Amino acid sequence: MDIGLTVGDSVDRLEATAGDFAFAELSIGESAYNPSETDDTRLQNALADTDANPCVHLPFDQVVATQVPQLNDAIVDYLGELLSWAGTIDAQKAVLHGTMRDPHDTDQRPTFARQLSAIADAGEEAGVEVVVENVGHQARGLPLSVLGEIAQENGIPVCLDVGHAYMEDGDDGIERFLKEYADLVSHLHVHDVRSRGDTHLPIGAGEIEYEQLAEYLPRFDGTVAVEVFTDDSPLLRDTARRISEHLDSTA
Repeated sequence: MDIGLTVGDSVDRLEATAGDFAFAELSIGESAYNPSETDDTRLQNALADTDANPCVHLPFDQVVATQVPQLNDAIVDYLGELLSWAGTIDAQKAVLHGTMRDPHDTDQRPTFARQLSAIADAGEEAGVEVVVENVGHQARGLPLSVLGEIAQENGIPVCLDVGHAYMEDGDDGIERFLKEYADLVSHLHVHDVRSRGDTHLPIGAGEIEYEQLAEYLPRFDGTVAVEVFTDDSPLLRDTARRISEHLDSTA
């Protein structure tokens, strides 16, 4: 298990904080780190200080599927270009939000599945594993159980954002998902929340019962990204220690 740190689009944050972690997860594309507009030399030097290949996060605002075939083709092409670039920095994983223009339109879910598979294929061609992240608490996010079903049917690994799952359906929702789909989880986003807000607190400062992860993810050998909105290194390291203890508790 490698424990890393999400750094948003900030090379400054990567340089300041990621040295304490095995890898950094960098947000790329629209409204983030744009490879086509940026000299990669500084990024490459910053990444060299971590112990494992980086991860990337594909554009937050880009839905995976719409009702317009031409737009869907363009989405796959655009994300494919970003994945090709991610391959040049030896990214191990690319996180993709599980979103569509209308997640409640059940007739469009097969389109989402086809889009997801095409994007995953583009990642495989670039040498990057695409993992689909649950954002069912957001307006365009597929419900957690639906995302798990589609991912399972199409052989797509999952980035389980524990905080997002809690905001959508509480600790019970996390447990239900892990009972059914724990084997799909390749990547974790870990943080804590209060009152169902997307607050990205250090683990232990909020309401999530992280102890339940140990039952369903024993000896987890995937990647874990600490997604806490602070540059306070001791707090970041404390969350890393806590998640390590939870996931190692049955080893």
